[in-house]
Amino acid sequence: MTQSSANPNGGMSSEKNSGSKKWIIIAGLLLIVIVAILIWFLPMKSKYLSIISEKEAQRSELQNDLNDLMEKHNSIKAEYGALSDTLSKKDSIILANAKEIQELLNYKWEYAKVNKKLELLRKISQGYVHQLDSLYTVNRELGEENEKIRQQYSKEQDRTRELSKDKEKLNEKITLATVLKAYSISTVGVRLTGSGKEKETDKASKIERVKICFTLGENKLVEPGRKTIYVRIVRPDDVVVTQKVDGDYTFVFNGQTLEFTSKQEIDYQNKDTSTCIYWTKKSKEESAMVGTYNVFIYADGFEIGTSSFILK
Repeated sequence: MTQSSANPNGGMSSEKNSGSKKWIIIAGLLLIVIVAILIWFLPMKSKYLSIISEKEAQRSELQNDLNDLMEKHNSIKAEYGALSDTLSKKDSIILANAKEIQELLNYKWEYAKVNKKLELLRKISQGYVHQLDSLYTVNRELGEENEKIRQQYSKEQDRTRELSKDKEKLNEKITLATVLKAYSISTVGVRLTGSGKEKETDKASKIERVKICFTLGENKLVEPGRKTIYVRIVRPDDVVVTQKVDGDYTFVFNGQTLEFTSKQEIDYQNKDTSTCIYWTKKSKEESAMVGTYNVFIYADGFEIGTSSFILK
């Protein structure tokens, strides 16, 4: 009887070959899928990168537009200075819109929306500039009008000052016209002779009296009546010659209290009135001071004449 023998290794080899073929097929299929994916993905990646590049370019352009718009806005504000403060509400609207657009550019790709908002912002900015121009024009016209008014006011002030000066001059002339004037003033030293007659002298050792003669001129504008005439004789050492006895030898002139040498009342009736006023030396034995004496005549609060004489 013939016995057949089996090959145990032959079955295992067949199974290994079958498994290898299976993995080869799977690997092939995966490779085909990967290749297919790559074939599909590479064009899509290129398209995606193109879209990204386009979006970035669009964003950059919109960002430049926004920057230019805000730069012009700030420049206009600086140009108009304080005038732009009157449109602070409009300015805040522009800044708020610019901030919103910047946020859209930073975080979203809604560039169509950004375009619309930029266009709106341009219109608001144009309105802002137009209002500033209008305000500037109005202010300039008001400034020109104010300058005209100021000039007119200045001219009126100058005219008023001139009229005031003319009035003062007229009043001064009127006042001077109503003031007494002393004419033909003669001032001499005299001594008395044995017979009691006066004799002129310019000797300081011999003089006993000073005689001041003058004429009050005719003046129809002066109020007539009794006039007190004051005479001041000032020595060479600038001391007023006065009695300083028998009462107060002072009067008021230009708000000041002055000493007088002698006074006399005269009845003035608006026509030439001549008179003489004397001053008598207190001591006959004492010599007068040598030098030039100045004489001043006053009436109604005015100085009406001056003269002088010299003693040797």
